[in-house]
Amino acid sequence: MRDTDRASVRRPVRRRELLGGLAGGIALAAAGCLGAGGDDASDVTPVALDGERPCDQCGMIVEDHPGPVGQIHFADDGPEGGRPAGFCSSTCTYTYLFDAEDADRDPRAVLLTDYSVVDQEAFEEGSDVMFSSHVESGAFSPIEALTVVIGSDVVGAMGPELIPFGDDGDVEAFVGEYGGDPMNANAVDRATVDAL
Repeated sequence: MRDTDRASVRRPVRRRELLGGLAGGIALAAAGCLGAGGDDASDVTPVALDGERPCDQCGMIVEDHPGPVGQIHFADDGPEGGRPAGFCSSTCTYTYLFDAEDADRDPRAVLLTDYSVVDQEAFEEGSDVMFSSHVESGAFSPIEALTVVIGSDVVGAMGPELIPFGDDGDVEAFVGEYGGDPMNANAVDRATVDAL
């Protein structure tokens, strides 16, 4: 059975649609908890990262590359010009976040692809195993609601990658098939990313 067949058998579409709606609600609820200094972050919602949108960390076009993608909404909206920063990978998302925090910027919401709410496809490119990219707004969940798997056989746009899931059962199934170690996504630090 191909990886794409296993993924579709393991995760029915109806469940995905339900989880997608829940993830949107979680994103709004968590975003409301992230604001600092009295900012009202309840209006933070994920945006689509489609079109010719470059990664704010490395400059690659976000939708042209496989694997998880991310976005960060800041209280000051700059220097992104009133839009959230968008990224071609989880690693680019975290690297940008750590640099922004070092510069005393205030992230209102950090969102990553949630592979528990999309119908992902696994595919091989050379000797690498990769997951499909999902840039639509409904594919994102806040890091507080996610577990990332580190050190798996699945790589992303920037090579070794943190693969995020919102459902513990999906984490267990992924680790059973592709290996790696689960970690709370909001516990990832610079040393974690540098070790990839």
